[in-house]
Amino acid sequence: MRSRTALAALLVLAIALPARPGEPASFQVIVHPSNSVSTFTREHLTRLFLKRSTTWEDGAPVVPVDQPESSEVRGQFTRKVLGKSMSAVRSYWQQRIFSGKDVPPLQRASDEEVIAYVRQNPGAVGYVSAGAAPAGVKVIPVQD
Repeated sequence: MRSRTALAALLVLAIALPARPGEPASFQVIVHPSNSVSTFTREHLTRLFLKRSTTWEDGAPVVPVDQPESSEVRGQFTRKVLGKSMSAVRSYWQQRIFSGKDVPPLQRASDEEVIAYVRQNPGAVGYVSAGAAPAGVKVIPVQD
């Protein structure tokens, strides 16, 4: 019984902690093919998805696209890039909404919907599962 409890505790910790640098990504970051960006840092993506940066280098508006909170890829992205738990991000957006400062990024229901949205919107940036086939968009590597 103790070993099950210990195993469950370790599993919870593994899920809750941010990924270590150098750990393979379980997602791909995508942008419209016309976007000139060639690489992202975690810090830059965090600024974009928390809407602390709202324009691209050319002045065009950034449109971040999230997946549903219940999706595995969103959990991975939130932990590995934002370095936060899902509840911490939810709290961040509740405070922003309540203060009238901003609203969370758009959400699309699946990898396919994120890809379609990014393909049709030049300012969009999103993420999809590592195994997705993001046709018609540009995959951007994420540096630590």
